[in-house]
Amino acid sequence: MDAREWLGLEPTHNPNRWILPVTPGISTPGNFLFGGCGLGAAIAALEGTTGRPLIWATAQYLSYAQPPSIVDIDVRVAAAGRSVTQARAVAHVGDTEILTVNAALGERDVEASGQWATRPDVEPPDDCPRRTRHRHMEGDWIMSRLEERVALRADGSHLDATVDGRSALWVRMPAGVDTSAATLGVLGDFVPGGIGATLARDAGGNSLDNTIRIARPVPTEWILLDIRIHAIANGFAHGLVHQWAEDGTLLGTASQSTIVRIRG
Repeated sequence: MDAREWLGLEPTHNPNRWILPVTPGISTPGNFLFGGCGLGAAIAALEGTTGRPLIWATAQYLSYAQPPSIVDIDVRVAAAGRSVTQARAVAHVGDTEILTVNAALGERDVEASGQWATRPDVEPPDDCPRRTRHRHMEGDWIMSRLEERVALRADGSHLDATVDGRSALWVRMPAGVDTSAATLGVLGDFVPGGIGATLARDAGGNSLDNTIRIARPVPTEWILLDIRIHAIANGFAHGLVHQWAEDGTLLGTASQSTIVRIRG
């Protein structure tokens, strides 16, 4: 199963238009489309229309889409070169724009390669405890379709609290879902989850944006989300997440700014 099928994204007779039925399984507990799923669907649409793999994409979240609405995703190619296509995807429900995604897609045959980011030293997924969810997080929504294990807090123990803004989760997609740019786009929206870990409170946030940069997607059962909250100020939080395969390959990195929500 690819991410397109998992999200429920459907093509139309127009190669530049795709549709995304909003279901509880791709929504938040607040009953609106999970931002990462919107970005993931836009990435799949961009790749499907251009025929090229994603390099980076940035989403600006403008409004909400609630089940059972239908999101139309229109892909517009701004420039198509020999190796790079610059394009955008506009997702809307009727005349209401939900998110806009700007992206570059393509690949080049260059000998130089490597990775220099450092993965945290954590236990493998089977040795980490399941993530405990607060009552408001229960129910039929996107997190019910994922398995999460708490991998790291600042003192090295398995708790959702940290003193340096860094926390980490192992996340497993349902069996058969590929490690694609669209999948990484979905999981790039986990930066708000680090807010509660950093504050040691029941807290999170609503994403204002999400920028995903693809490194090297390789097959992996579990993905380690290495979340780093850089600052919280004036009611907003800023941070990033590095996404690691089990073998230590850096799959991608995402950064976000969010509206901070403190629930308790």
